[in-house]
Amino acid sequence: MSQFERSTSGATVVAPVQSGLIGDVLELTKPRLTRLVVITTGVGFAIAAMGRSWGWIELIMSAFLCLLGAWLSAGGANALNMWWERTSDARMRRTAGRPIPDGRMSPELALAAGLAMSSLGVGILAVLVNPAAAAVSLATILLYILVYTPMKQLTPLSTIAGALPGALPPLIGWAGAAPDNASAWQSLAQAGGWSLFMIIFVWQIPHFLAIAWMHRDDYERGGHRVLPVVDPTGHRTSSVTLIWTLTLIPVSIAPVIAMPAPITVSWVYGLVAGLGGLVMLSAAVKFIRLRSDASARSLFLTSIMYLPLLLLAMVVDAGVSAAL
Repeated sequence: MSQFERSTSGATVVAPVQSGLIGDVLELTKPRLTRLVVITTGVGFAIAAMGRSWGWIELIMSAFLCLLGAWLSAGGANALNMWWERTSDARMRRTAGRPIPDGRMSPELALAAGLAMSSLGVGILAVLVNPAAAAVSLATILLYILVYTPMKQLTPLSTIAGALPGALPPLIGWAGAAPDNASAWQSLAQAGGWSLFMIIFVWQIPHFLAIAWMHRDDYERGGHRVLPVVDPTGHRTSSVTLIWTLTLIPVSIAPVIAMPAPITVSWVYGLVAGLGGLVMLSAAVKFIRLRSDASARSLFLTSIMYLPLLLLAMVVDAGVSAAL
């Protein structure tokens, strides 16, 4: 969940204020971030589901419950993050309009909402999906709140720590598509699910660093020690971005060989992944050469187009292969 919170926040404006308690609670969930979590959970579920036979009603209900649990878990974790970071949010232009720093909601109510949604989400997964999916969701919440959130004030390595919970949602869906509890736990050892994890994990680093570079002054005001804050020249930031973008190319192609039978992802997807990786690399090279806000924004925009297209290509390719 962690780095997805930046995925659609390229503008410097404060988040729009929604009216009413329900609107404020929804704002606590960071709806755009939560939507991305649901999408990546859905991708994991969809691809894993192609490896077994389903009745239509069973498929629809299983997918719905898995996505509902993931949505509530993500929304609760985001609310807890807002509760934890309410002081630093008040100092940042991009976050000062959130419900707690803006005074529209008390910290106590936000904490209660976050705990309730997180618990309900994990509970739905544990009781109505399977314990393995619930365990991954719980690990995501705990890593996000207890590891990533406090680390942001201490070290640039928080970006790596935050990429871990940000990459786990596909494994919620992957485990959620298993036919029984034993199979669900076994599915978490499959290379196919972890290949999805690795794509999201690696993608987050250049994606986030591009945004952090554009908003480095705001992050500094908030006390967040992201890499661009401690690297005023941008040399380390752009170099790290290039390295992770290069890594993304082989990682994105890996599902071609990592998916477990009978799930198949062909080299048609591999070609799309390779070409997409080269487009990302071109934007990263431009960033390391110019180290400007404009080149960082170009990389940011490229990254938010790259990921959904890549995941769509993977699902379509797997679906076509399953139908043949």
